[in-house]
Parts: sequence; structure tokens; C-alpha cells
Amino acid sequence: MRLLRIGPPDEERPAALDDDDRLHDLTGVVADLVPTPENLEAIREAVTSGRLPTPQAGQRVGAPIPRPGKIVCIGLNYRDHAAETGAAIPAEPVVFMKAPDTVIGPEDTVLVPRDSVKTDWEVELAVVIGRRARYLDSAEEGLACVGGYAIAHDVSEREFQIERGGQWDKGKNCETFNPFGPWIVPADEIADPQNLTLKLWVNGELKQDGKTSDMIFGVGEVIRYLSRFMVLQPGDVINTGTPAGVALGQPEPKPYLRAGDVVELEIEGLGRQRQVLEQA
Repeated sequence: MRLLRIGPPDEERPAALDDDDRLHDLTGVVADLVPTPENLEAIREAVTSGRLPTPQAGQRVGAPIPRPGKIVCIGLNYRDHAAETGAAIPAEPVVFMKAPDTVIGPEDTVLVPRDSVKTDWEVELAVVIGRRARYLDSAEEGLACVGGYAIAHDVSEREFQIERGGQWDKGKNCETFNPFGPWIVPADEIADPQNLTLKLWVNGELKQDGKTSDMIFGVGEVIRYLSRFMVLQPGDVINTGTPAGVALGQPEPKPYLRAGDVVELEIEGLGRQRQVLEQA
């Protein structure tokens, strides 16, 4: 089962794709697609009942959670990515935040910021929290708090991020910098989140081709770690890091993104995104 929102911006309706790729309208079944145990039970019962309306095909797909409570990101969480950027392997997870209003749909337009010279791409496994996580003691407890998984595109402006002083926030929070979706897959339908392939193409050229098994800190450990510093609530999203192949790690001249470029990304079992870039 895949949970998604369809329709024009700010007018999306909740929906579900079943295992036979049939689309079901969830309007009136759940208020949102936060994958709590209660929501997932209600959605599965409604879908299997066969009584839900069938929406018109071909509609725009929005972000499954348009405004997460918070987006917590883990930097340098793949050994090959740390190496390509010249960074040391972190002893603890590198944590930063993205604003909820950076979230857009999986095929919405990404805007290259004004004055940008180093807009970069990053395909990431997104974890959607389904149970409250507070002061957890083990990675196993962390995994038990996962409601579902999705794709996130952690778009980054490297000059803003690295060369303009302060923390990373300036290079991570530009408008449209977190395409999310196309859907959420419930956690119990992903056999092993540490055994997924991530890929990203720019203008048809494969740039990133990694495996979540290469994470320095796995999903459960990331959640355990974060829970010692903040309370993770249902609907919060964690972007868990990116593998090697970003523009920052390429030889000069580095192929940073420009208006007109097309970025496509996918994660095994979680669908595919496609964005065309425009100048802000």
C-alpha cells in the first residue's frame, strides 16, 4: 500500500494505491496521512472494503505530508559521501533542520535561488515518524517508532551552506528545497530499510547510485540518538543522508544545477521523483 495526496496545490486529497495499483480516495477516512497505527488500520480497513471512490487518474501528486511538524536531517551519513567531500567520518550524527515550508510535491518545480552558483542535489531515504519517540534506549526502539518511508530530495546551495558563515541553514532552507514523495510506504511493508538502492540522474546521466547499507548510522540508531535531544512526534520527517555522487564531490568544474536541468531520483520500493529547475 502507498499513501499519497492528489490534486492541485493546497487542495490535495488523501488517497491510497493498493497492491494492484488501484487508486482509492481516502477523503472522510483519515484527516491526514501521518502513518500512526490508528491511521494505518483505518486506511487498510477502508481500502479492503472495496467501497471507496476511485479518483480520476493522471492528477498531480503532492507531498504526502505537506507540512511536517519538523524535518530533521542527518549530514555526512554515508562513508563514501563524507570521503568525496573531504570530511572526516563523524563520531556522532551531524544534525541540522529544514523548515516545513521547503516541502513540495515530487514533480513540482525546484527554484534555483537568486545569486546561487552552487545548487546541488541529494537523494535521501526519508523516515516518517509514526509513534512518539522520547529518550529511547536502543536502535530497536527507534525502528519501532517508524511509521513509513518515502523519498526526499535534500536540495542544497553549497556556497550559502559552506562559504557564507554560520550554520548550514542558509544553504538548506531555500524555497522548494525538499521535494517529498510521491508516497509513503508503511514501515511494515519495507523488509529492511538498510538494504535499499538509491539513484539520482541529472539530465539523464546517472550521478548517484548507492545503498542504504552504507549508512554510518542506521535508521534505528538515528532515531534513538535524536530522541535524546528532542521529542519526535508522529508526522515528523527525518532525511537520513545521501550517498556519494553530489556535485560538490565532482572534479572542477563542478556540475552544479542550473535552470532548465531535469533531476530524477528513485529509491527501491518507494517510487520516483522528477523535477525541472527554474530560476527564482
